[in-house]
Amino acid sequence: MSNRELRIGNRVFRQGRRWGSCEMKIHEHQAKALFARYGIPVPKGEVATTPEEAVQAVRNLGGRAVLKAQVHAGGRGKGGGIKVVQSKEEASEFAAGLLGKNLVTPQTDAQGVPVSHLLVEELAGISRELYLAVTVDRGRCLPVMLVSKSGGMNIEEVATTDPDAIHAEPIDPVLGFLPYQARRLADKLDLNDGAAAMAGQIMSGLYRLFVQQDCSLVEINPLAVTAEGELIALDAKVDLEDDALFRHPDNQELADHTQENELEAKAAALAIAYVKLDGNVGCLVNGAGLAMATMDVISTVGAAPANFLDVGGGASEEKVAAAVTIILSDPDVDRVLVNIFGGILRCDIAAQGIIQAYKNTGSSLPLAVRMLGTNVEPGKKILRESGLDVTFANTMIEAAHAISQVR
Repeated sequence: MSNRELRIGNRVFRQGRRWGSCEMKIHEHQAKALFARYGIPVPKGEVATTPEEAVQAVRNLGGRAVLKAQVHAGGRGKGGGIKVVQSKEEASEFAAGLLGKNLVTPQTDAQGVPVSHLLVEELAGISRELYLAVTVDRGRCLPVMLVSKSGGMNIEEVATTDPDAIHAEPIDPVLGFLPYQARRLADKLDLNDGAAAMAGQIMSGLYRLFVQQDCSLVEINPLAVTAEGELIALDAKVDLEDDALFRHPDNQELADHTQENELEAKAAALAIAYVKLDGNVGCLVNGAGLAMATMDVISTVGAAPANFLDVGGGASEEKVAAAVTIILSDPDVDRVLVNIFGGILRCDIAAQGIIQAYKNTGSSLPLAVRMLGTNVEPGKKILRESGLDVTFANTMIEAAHAISQVR
């Protein structure tokens, strides 16, 4: 792992950085329902949407349980989203204080994400906590099974501070996950014979789930070794590959759009490739490669992109207008860089869409525009006569310099 980039789902282990990706996340209780279908042991539990349901679930589990906020973000415990309760009164108080509110964790922004469901689960006597996952190793271009004795911890921190604590077995897609690989990984976890055999069954089920459901990540953290020597998945994370969802209509119904960034959700509904970032320079680009290059150039001049946006090669005036409207709706954006290479998308069409968005939003944010290709001069003329605050550039670096100097 030290000589290659290793991604665990949407996480890249390289100098501790975390990058974005295009997976559909599902909630823990949904992931555990999938686990159960593939023979992976999970605790007994119920989903509650009201304090009354949470109290009843605790009663059903014997009066003691753990309540866990169902959100698409890690670090729930640090954010106050997980609590062990010893009575129905504790359960009612915790549920009432969380349901309908936003939970802020180390993996959310300051606004947090809404909590509409709680998973109420039986308690387990834990003697050890392990880590287990299947994902894609981008360096090997293969699926990989990962295990670690450092379960229950932030796996990115483990990978950074002690990479040798994570053990990997690459999986040949033709041969599948083989028994000797399970035995080798179980040995790394220092499991006795009974637990090792159970671990092998869990690994096999995890890989079948990964392949059959077209996942980009399947993760158990922690995989608990109970006081009785059994293994049970105390947590569950499943990321589904967006591009394969058409094969799984049932999985499409698992989406919870309340957990998504509002602007990203709007863009997805319009088939616009958009990812919200932390900068202030809104980017309108046609072509994914060109969009990535544009973000690199913006960073080179000391500015910061507010988004990745690929409006597409054949976008209409309406789609360009919708894309620019999304950019202008971001309160972090105080300037816009347009980088259009006119091919199927003509420059004059792009210009008309930009103007329409500015009119619709009443925005006056400055623009730096680099246009090349089909109908470039008509496109520039349309923008020049629009009354907008436009600076034209011939190269990407000129455009980036121009937008970085806006005050």
